[in-house]
Amino acid sequence: MKAFPVPHDPQSPPDAPPDLRQVVIRHMLFGFGCVFVTLGAIGMVVPMMPGTIFLILAAWCFARSSPRFEAWLLNHRYLGPSVRRWQETGAIPLFAKVFALASFVGSWFGTRYLGAPVYVLWGLAILFVVLSIYMVTRPNE
Repeated sequence: MKAFPVPHDPQSPPDAPPDLRQVVIRHMLFGFGCVFVTLGAIGMVVPMMPGTIFLILAAWCFARSSPRFEAWLLNHRYLGPSVRRWQETGAIPLFAKVFALASFVGSWFGTRYLGAPVYVLWGLAILFVVLSIYMVTRPNE
């Protein structure tokens, strides 16, 4: 993954400072990356909270905002292996698929048991079906 591209305006000299909008976007992506790393690290130790997906999102944000932090994440002893595996193969381990699908079902029934409104149940059902289709279509590791 390459850093967030900074196109040059053909009418400005090549050493002109980057556009303010691009600087703001880069800083926002870096901020999101930090939040995603935090959530991913929490998800690595808290049961039923996904960690890897947040780390993948963090790597994507860092690739476009800070190559140094992307390298840190990819080379991290505990957080990096799952992200590198995803970038190399795009595969999801069968155990992770089964666990995620069971979590979707459990979360939906738990939400129903707690008396969530019907529109929330439908929204969750649609989200879980879309996520399930995506996961099932990924190759097994």
